[in-house]
Amino acid sequence: MKKSDAIKVIQILKNYYPDATCSLDFETPFQMVVAVMLSAQCTDERVNKTTPNLFKKYGTPEAICNLELSELEKIIHPCGFYKNKAKNIKATAEMIVNKYNGIVPNTMEELMKLPGVGRKSANVIMLEAFGMPQGIAVDTHAKRISNKLGLSKNSDPEKIEMDLLKVIPKEYYYDVNHLLVWHGRNICVARNPKCNECPVYEYCKNRCSDKKVI
Repeated sequence: MKKSDAIKVIQILKNYYPDATCSLDFETPFQMVVAVMLSAQCTDERVNKTTPNLFKKYGTPEAICNLELSELEKIIHPCGFYKNKAKNIKATAEMIVNKYNGIVPNTMEELMKLPGVGRKSANVIMLEAFGMPQGIAVDTHAKRISNKLGLSKNSDPEKIEMDLLKVIPKEYYYDVNHLLVWHGRNICVARNPKCNECPVYEYCKNRCSDKKVI
């Protein structure tokens, strides 16, 4: 896709989803880190039902450090993969306290050193917690839509991101992160995409069997 078309797609989606924002609830950068970790292979809705109970008593890295691993596992159990997530959350809290004096680092490089934080998560944290988007977080929605629109032919998330960064100007990074997620959840869903309702149907290179009503 040409850069001009990519920009048009973003503008169309921005008009279609004027309220597109992050759907994870958090109050501090550390809470954002934890919420992102919990969201792996879990819905944001489920995460938002779990974190209030966790953050009420253990919303800081210091509090997590003093929390027994078994108790943390019990609290986050509804989010799935709770043992691995609990281990990473506790290890991350300890690193933030011991290496960063209790303050979540605000660079991609340092965030990706935290246990359980990969490039996608670091992109989300930089955007949502610090308001400094450094790239484009490629989740399942961004991957699916990027392939369908011809923004990328790759399947690897990091390669898809590199393709996106070639055609999407930096001033659109903030919007595109939210827009791809919202479009993937509402219209371009994995099963039975709603092509008849899609505002960017004309740009799609991999249309479903449904026909757009003109």
